[in-house]
Amino acid sequence: MPAHSCEIHQAGLRRPVTQSLPTPDMTKHNIQIGEWGELQAIDYLVKRGYQVLARNVRTPHGEIDVITQQGEIVVFVEVKTRTTKAMGLPEESISPRKQVHMLQAAAYYAAEHGIDHWQLDAIAVQGKPGLRPIITHFENAVQS
Repeated sequence: MPAHSCEIHQAGLRRPVTQSLPTPDMTKHNIQIGEWGELQAIDYLVKRGYQVLARNVRTPHGEIDVITQQGEIVVFVEVKTRTTKAMGLPEESISPRKQVHMLQAAAYYAAEHGIDHWQLDAIAVQGKPGLRPIITHFENAVQS
């Protein structure tokens, strides 16, 4: 894996620091895993009676992974996928900053489409193609 070397100046000391930079193959792999995770989450939701309204919707505040409806409630879903636990659980990657963007994106979409009753869910997918995923659904995960 290619590395980038840089120098840090701290208290008059110079030392090389190696940082891993994403390669095109890593980026492609991450996109493929994310796509697979979204498909697993959609399958999970459909089996539980949710109707999928849209996927990968872009707003000025960020992308909404999946928009579904169950009964009278529109559910905006953030999907996080990890192939291993080495980097932590998928849901741990939803930072407070990401939660703010999720709320802003959902509120924007709801306002633009006249949606009064909605909630934000998160789905964590662990696994990889060819294996049965472990799916954890966090209903009403982010609230204003």
